[in-house]
This record gives sequence, C-alpha cells and structure tokens, in this order.
Amino acid sequence: MTEDVTTATPRQWLAGARPQTLPAAITPVIVGSALAHAAGGFALLPALLALLVALALQIGVNYANDYSDGIRGTDKDRVGPLRLVGSGLARPKAVRTAAFVSFGVAAVAGLVLVVLSGQWWLIAVGAASILAAWYYTGGKRPYGYLGLGELFVFVFFGLVAACGTTLVQLGWSSPASLVGAAAVGCWTTAILVANNLRDLVGDQASGKLTLAVRIGDRATRLLYAGLIGAAAVGLIVVAALTNWWALLALAGVALLVPSVLAVLRGAAGRDLIGVLKTTGRTEVLAALGLAVGLIVAGLT
Repeated sequence: MTEDVTTATPRQWLAGARPQTLPAAITPVIVGSALAHAAGGFALLPALLALLVALALQIGVNYANDYSDGIRGTDKDRVGPLRLVGSGLARPKAVRTAAFVSFGVAAVAGLVLVVLSGQWWLIAVGAASILAAWYYTGGKRPYGYLGLGELFVFVFFGLVAACGTTLVQLGWSSPASLVGAAAVGCWTTAILVANNLRDLVGDQASGKLTLAVRIGDRATRLLYAGLIGAAAVGLIVVAALTNWWALLALAGVALLVPSVLAVLRGAAGRDLIGVLKTTGRTEVLAALGLAVGLIVAGLT
C-alpha cells in the first residue's frame, strides 16, 4: 500500500460505511419488534438500543472488510461501491480504527440492553457477534475467504438479531420470532450472495474463495432465487402463526420479482448493483409490511 494517501472527505467516509447495506441491520429489528408487539410485549427503548447495536455492527463490519480486503489487495479491480483503503483515499490504520469505534458503540449499547433486559448471557452473544464481524475478512484465515460468509450473515443478521430483538423486549422468543428470524436471515443472505455474484470474477482472480467462487456462477444465481423463495415461505408461516394481516410483508417479495428474474437471466457486473439496492430496500419494505399488518391485526 502506497504511503501517498489522500485524506478522505466526510462524504467518502460515509460512502465507505456503505449505507446501502444498512437495511440488513434495520430489518431484523423491525421484524423482531413487530413480533414482540404481536405477543403483547413491545418496548420502545430496548427496540431502539437493538437498532443501534445492529447498525453499529453493520457499519463496523463494512469498515473492517474495507480495511482487511484493502491491505490484501482484493479491492484493486472492484466493480462495486467505493472502498477507502483499496482506492488509497484513507490510511489502513484509520479505517481499522473506524471499525473498532463502531464495534465499541455496539458493545456499549449492547451492554446497556443487557442490563435493562437482565439477559446476562447475551454478553457472550454480543462478543461472538463482534469477533465474527472482524474475522469475516480479518485475521490470518478469514472465514469470508473460505465460503462461510453466508452462514455468518444468516446466523448473526438473521437469527441472532431478530430473535434477540424479540427476546430483550419479551424476555422470551416465540416460534413465530424464530421463523421470522430465519426469513430475515434468508433475505439478508441473498444480499451477500448477489454481492459475491457481482464480484465473482475479481474474487476468483485474487484467491478470495467466497461461496460464489466455490459453487460457480449458475449455482449462485439459483441460490439467490432460492433464498428469496425461502424468505417468502417463512413470511407466510409467520402469518399463519400470528395473523393473516402479516401477509402484507409479501408486497416486498412481489416488488423483488424483476430482480430475481434479472439474476436468473444472467445479470452481471454493474447490472447487479441495482439488484443489490432493490434486494435491500424490498427487505425493509417486507419488514414494514409485516409490522403494519400485525399492528392492524392488534387493532381489529
């Protein structure tokens, strides 16, 4: 990495945080809170703290990936959004510090949440979440380079985030929250699958063995479509376990159909950037549809 590094502007630091990925952090909190409401236990402060934890972790993992991929040189021929280290706009140490500050914010907010909820065992879950976020692309053997990134996203940005949000409000998790968390995990994992499909050629050339590189182009496209289908089935099951008004969540699935078709028909490179944005936005829309449906159900 060259020493002649330009100072990144605030706008570039914001771009480096990758705000387009934040739906992956927001969605599980909306779903977990909606299901807590359906069970009669919604609590605003824990919900807001859970949101802060999720956002800080997402931003932290984005900066951590920027740092780790940048110093390894895997971002040199990147199709996607700006990377601070890979583009030479910021020094690696500064980006690493930004990641650690974000993880620190998540840790503090999480600790407050643990104290309020009395669920002390969640400290271990929080520590595991931060370690998983760092070692996704960090360390000597990052598991994101071994094709395990999708598993991390499904577990931590699906099961842990959504069930955890319900848990800190209710004190327990319902079957509906588990199914809803799995649906969120599938949808969020689909975002990563689309991202890795877009970067498949570059990752393959740099030796980054993502799941897309391991299973190939066609199987990755089928996996994306399968994950969206599984998320839709999960939302239907949630409606069956709670109230049929929750099927409003399927509006997000309907709006995503063109993106699914584009992926299956061979969209590549920059064409997948639009797919990524749509997948994230419709995920939030589906979560909001679920929340609105369950609120309406509670009023009728």
